Amino acid sequence: MHMIGATLLVFFVLVAFRNDLYTLLAAPLRQLLPVGSSMVATDITSSFLAPFKLTFFVSFFVAIPYVLYQVWTFIAPALYKHEKKLAIPLLVSSVILFYVGISFAYFVTLGPVLKFFVSVAPENVDFMTDINAYLDFCIKFFLVFGFTFEIPVVVLILIMAGIISTESLAEKRRYIIVICFAISMFVTPPDALSMTVLAVLMWMLFEVGLFFGRFLEKKEE
Repeated sequence: MHMIGATLLVFFVLVAFRNDLYTLLAAPLRQLLPVGSSMVATDITSSFLAPFKLTFFVSFFVAIPYVLYQVWTFIAPALYKHEKKLAIPLLVSSVILFYVGISFAYFVTLGPVLKFFVSVAPENVDFMTDINAYLDFCIKFFLVFGFTFEIPVVVLILIMAGIISTESLAEKRRYIIVICFAISMFVTPPDALSMTVLAVLMWMLFEVGLFFGRFLEKKEE
């Protein structure tokens, strides 16, 4: 109830700026549209519901620190003191990495991906996307990159739990790289650019987690 209440509270604060939020989200695409083209609403309710839908997801993203805090207060009594010392940095870093992933997707990756799609459109086809379809594309895009940036945290948790060692992960590096490309092929739009960017990013984040995992193993020894 606390998590739902926090999300709704942020939603009611931001709902007055719903159209501004959508304008900000659509800015990378609108800059690439040919002269005379614009975004369209193919459904009679899209122009009304799409900004509300975006505001809800933005509200949840903003409320994530409090949501995770509520999760932490639920599981903290079951942890030992030394486990709490490790869990708090992991919790904070996971929130920060999630926001960094979304920011990376919006400011670095979204523009080139949209530019690719606009450039490959046939000459006789007017590029005018539906506002609801564009919103769904962006939400999926942001979530993929947000969760991708959690890879170092996941790697550290696996190492700390003793499920796998850094030496074993290093030996399986070539297979992990292949898995990164396989995952990116399914979760990204069907173009080589976004697939390659996400796969390389996943690999680099894995290496970051592996680096800090080795540091933790040495500290424990």
